[in-house]
Amino acid sequence: MTAVESPRLQTAAHALELQGVSRRFGGLVAVREVSLALQPGERRAIIGPNGAGKTTLFNVITGELRPTAGTIRFFGRDVTHLPPYQRIRLGLARTYQTPLVFPRLSVADNLYLAVRGVRPWRLSLRLPRRSDPEFREVEELAERVGLGHALRALAGALSHGEQRQLEIGMALASRPKLLLLDEPAAGLSPGERGKLTALLRELDPRMTVLLIEHDMDVAFQVVQRVTVLHEGSVIAEGAPEEIAANPVVQSVYLGGGYG
Repeated sequence: MTAVESPRLQTAAHALELQGVSRRFGGLVAVREVSLALQPGERRAIIGPNGAGKTTLFNVITGELRPTAGTIRFFGRDVTHLPPYQRIRLGLARTYQTPLVFPRLSVADNLYLAVRGVRPWRLSLRLPRRSDPEFREVEELAERVGLGHALRALAGALSHGEQRQLEIGMALASRPKLLLLDEPAAGLSPGERGKLTALLRELDPRMTVLLIEHDMDVAFQVVQRVTVLHEGSVIAEGAPEEIAANPVVQSVYLGGGYG
């Protein structure tokens, strides 16, 4: 699909759907009438040149920014005006361009706080005990993201790639239905990108994943469909091989513009 088309949205069938979502900052339109729909378990990438509106769109989806226009539904529920914490409780989790971890705490403590943060007793003053089931979950999360060997290491002492792995582990602690990843491969070495790709490919297939990524080699190995943004608008959508061969997308990335 090379032209801008609004997908036929069927509310009950989709994990996430946006209908005509826009976001303005004064006279600047950062996101312009974006419509898209993700099936449960789908892996989707949002790509586009710098300034295309990708992170702004993520912030609108998570509730950190309110849309100027449009509707956002999460598994059929209208969440357009819900604050971020309520969306998190419904099953949405995200990572950021710069990993958000607690650098002076250990890997285990970072993961423990993430696990405890989604528990009903998260504000309890009860001290943790090693017998708590949350500690077993911490160990499982660490193994899952390749940090089982580093539970006692300070997060701030980890490599950039390992901090990415830790942040993904913290996001997975909430057992999300939808995971949003904002440029997870940014700043990684070739070896770290390989580890990240393997990690993303091994995520629970029942979980829906939406990622922003500049590294096409990573994105195209992980996702089933790609949405291309340019100047805040969707200009193309399709399978990775279709997008790679799309002359409009090639023109945009090579600086030829669109239109």
